Amino acid sequence: MDIDAWVWWLIGAVGLGIPLVLTAMPEFGMFAVGAVAAAVTAALGGGVVAQVLVFVIVSVALIAVVRPIANRHRDQRPQHRSGIDALRGRTAVVLERVDGSGGRIKLAGEVWSARTLDTDTSFEPGQSVDVVEIDGATAVVM
Repeated sequence: MDIDAWVWWLIGAVGLGIPLVLTAMPEFGMFAVGAVAAAVTAALGGGVVAQVLVFVIVSVALIAVVRPIANRHRDQRPQHRSGIDALRGRTAVVLERVDGSGGRIKLAGEVWSARTLDTDTSFEPGQSVDVVEIDGATAVVM
């Protein structure tokens, strides 16, 4: 039983698709597309040299074009801050007098203990303050 070359290229494409799914490395998908292009070349009657050239050219072209675009999009994703990182830089309202030894603020809808960054400064209830950092369960404000 003689199997046509284009069938072997399709088997190769499927073989390259498996690691794509298992490892999430897009390069395998680009090689699989190159194998499909070589299968089309074989089905149209292209020789072995033409099939290999089409496979190499399509695969390399996809890697050369798609990878930089994907990297650019990956680098442009918005960075979402979470946890205490999301609280830094936010504005809070003083509930109880805040000074170097303590106090209470309302930050992100919750009541937090707070202290001032500068021990000589104090804030009275109703004033707005900026959160500089979170130290344990205490917001450091200024």
